[in-house]
Amino acid sequence: MAMGSPFCSDSWPLLPGLGGLEVAFVPRRVLNLLTLSRQRPACTAPVVPSCWDPALQTPPLQQPHQEQVFLAFLVIVIPSFLTKEVFIPQDGKKVTWYCCGPTVYDASHMGHARSYISFDILRRVLKDYFKFDVFYCMNITDIDDKIIRRARQNHLFQQYREKRPEAAQLLEDVRAALTPFLVKLNETTDADKKQMLERIQHAVQLATEPLEKAVQSRLTGEEVTSHVEALLEEAKDLLSDWLDSTLGRDVTDNSIFSELPKFWEGEFHRDMEALNVLPPDVLTRVSEYVPEIVDFVQKIVDNGYGYVSNGSVYFDTVKFASSEKHSYGKLVPEAVGDQKALQEGEGDLSISADRLSEKRSPNDFALWKASKPGEPSWPCPWGKGRPGWHIECSAMAGTLLGASMDIHGGGFDLRFPHHDNELAQSEAYFENDCWVRYFLHTGHLTIAGCKMSKSLKNFITIKDALKKHSARQLRLAFLMHSWKDTLDYSSNTMESALQYEKFLNEFFLNVKDILRAPVDVTGQFEKWGEEEAELNKNFYDKKTEIHKALCDNVDTRTVMEEMRALVSQCNLYMAAQKAVRRRPSRALLENIALYLTHMLKIFGAIEEESSLGFPVGGPGTSLSLESTVMPYLQVLSEFREGVRKIAREQKVPEVLQLSDALRDDILPELGVRFEDHEGLPTVVKLVDRNTLLKEREEKRRVEEEKRKKKEEAARRKQEQEAAKLAKMKIPPSEMFLSETDKYSKFDENGLPTHDMEGKELSRGQAKKLKKLFEAQEKLHKEYLQMAQNGSLQ
Repeated sequence: MAMGSPFCSDSWPLLPGLGGLEVAFVPRRVLNLLTLSRQRPACTAPVVPSCWDPALQTPPLQQPHQEQVFLAFLVIVIPSFLTKEVFIPQDGKKVTWYCCGPTVYDASHMGHARSYISFDILRRVLKDYFKFDVFYCMNITDIDDKIIRRARQNHLFQQYREKRPEAAQLLEDVRAALTPFLVKLNETTDADKKQMLERIQHAVQLATEPLEKAVQSRLTGEEVTSHVEALLEEAKDLLSDWLDSTLGRDVTDNSIFSELPKFWEGEFHRDMEALNVLPPDVLTRVSEYVPEIVDFVQKIVDNGYGYVSNGSVYFDTVKFASSEKHSYGKLVPEAVGDQKALQEGEGDLSISADRLSEKRSPNDFALWKASKPGEPSWPCPWGKGRPGWHIECSAMAGTLLGASMDIHGGGFDLRFPHHDNELAQSEAYFENDCWVRYFLHTGHLTIAGCKMSKSLKNFITIKDALKKHSARQLRLAFLMHSWKDTLDYSSNTMESALQYEKFLNEFFLNVKDILRAPVDVTGQFEKWGEEEAELNKNFYDKKTEIHKALCDNVDTRTVMEEMRALVSQCNLYMAAQKAVRRRPSRALLENIALYLTHMLKIFGAIEEESSLGFPVGGPGTSLSLESTVMPYLQVLSEFREGVRKIAREQKVPEVLQLSDALRDDILPELGVRFEDHEGLPTVVKLVDRNTLLKEREEKRRVEEEKRKKKEEAARRKQEQEAAKLAKMKIPPSEMFLSETDKYSKFDENGLPTHDMEGKELSRGQAKKLKKLFEAQEKLHKEYLQMAQNGSLQ
């Protein structure tokens, strides 16, 4: 959406020191505005609206400036304005950033990976490329309606299972649980959810039937026990809902509500570490900030924007929106009043009729919820209760980052009501209109074009994804797509990432091989020809394009394309040098490879241990492994090459076969690849063992296909020759006699004279048959000649 390039216009002056940046390019007509903005209070955004979303389709209600602003140093896209805005932190190069973390009640999935890998890439780029001092804060939601319900369900079902219900009792309980379940099924309108419930019903029915038959047959022992266990497993969700609805209010032990989120938080952190996502600088848990949340809510009430109702506290959206200095629904104003979204934000345990009746307006939302029986609670001025969902981020971020932060991040689906409500309550607390200066929302993730859903059986956890692909491959897939757009996680997407990884890795391995070639001190500096000068020019051109792309809303997709193009140019250069038996420029290729390695490190696609290219082996082993084994492999390669030369000269094929077996069968098992090139030294590469084994299997598969095709061609040729020989055996006088379905009379030579109906053949037909007869006569003579010569097999 940029209207022009800031890198190639004389009308764009250099503005040093902008917002703590070293250099930036800005249109002249914006200079005065930016200059004025630097004199404003720290919490007021200079050019941009007080709050916005990069994916926003509707402009915020208040827009201080609508003039189009071209690319400066780092920008945030605002599609509704068709402009790009200069990213200017409040305090020089320090960037304060709050990211909404997970609600920890289940395994982390690829939707989480979409957000947290994307934010990790953005954070690394700001920190390691643009050299901002980023303070990154993330929360863990460990108090929530979903957690409360799931914790109670798990606890009650575990208790039920430990009681070892008799078969008859289990069947009775399943029937009782089916009654409310079927009501829920009939009332469900969401197609995906309905499909999931129907599948549960079908599975329970299938597991119930054998147990019913066993009870009717009065069976005992292990057979009945196995049927009981099978039904318990299939009916777990159904029974858990039923147990919670009947016994959930009796759960009073608060530790039950802390054990579940503690377990899943640990799993989340392990998943993030496995994905090479940097940990936050500070992590906040809702359960640890309850006193701060209570104080935050109290001040909102004191400021006149909250009210107490039946032990709960609600935010007064009407009062807030009517204030001259505030507006409600800045991010997604068209969603204000969307009751479905608002109720999802309130939580399943907080949308009963009595709870909804406590509100002055349907658009009001809970700051603090009075706890009902079976829910955790904390003391507060309004009676025992627990925090609402939206308030947690405001209180925790406000405590750590103050009245205004630079960046707030979250998934696209958090824009409304979560982030809009965060904005409202925070600005009500601080009495300002700029709690967040830049909102970053990552795009959705789909699975092979469909929404990820358990009902569609395409729910993929991070652990499942890592069983199929490495963390680097997942990250490369994300880098090849815009962080703000929908990403489709599919076989095609991952295949593209795998091919990209292989493409880069082969380049790095080739450069390493060139750098290992022995040269004296002066020999490493060769005279450059036109080819080197051209490649070096392309190198600097690509670096410029990559810089522009990163300045342009951190456009990693374009960056990856430019890096691919640069590697392609290097490959062409190396191939051209090899063709004329010239040594490529070590220094030039090393500089390019180091630059690409540096960029991939910034993106988190290469761990710190690797100095050039992708690491070999596990974490922490790359440098020691390569530096230790490569000298020995080089000696082995040279020895093997010498042996092969002697074997060729002395014509000893057995030695050549052993040499090939070393290359093709033995070394790949050790993660070593030898590449033989006619007239050139063998290239030695350390490659991931599994990659080499896959390559070997693919090579064998291709060779097997070639062998089968060759055999099939030989078989067809043999069949054709056999058919031709069989045809040649037939004397011309007999060739038509068997065709009684066509002809009824023949002459003395065996040529047909009448058709099947007794009609004499026309002259044209007779002439055609005569030609066939003469051709067969020639073939038969050839056959007799071959027989006489003894050449038939």
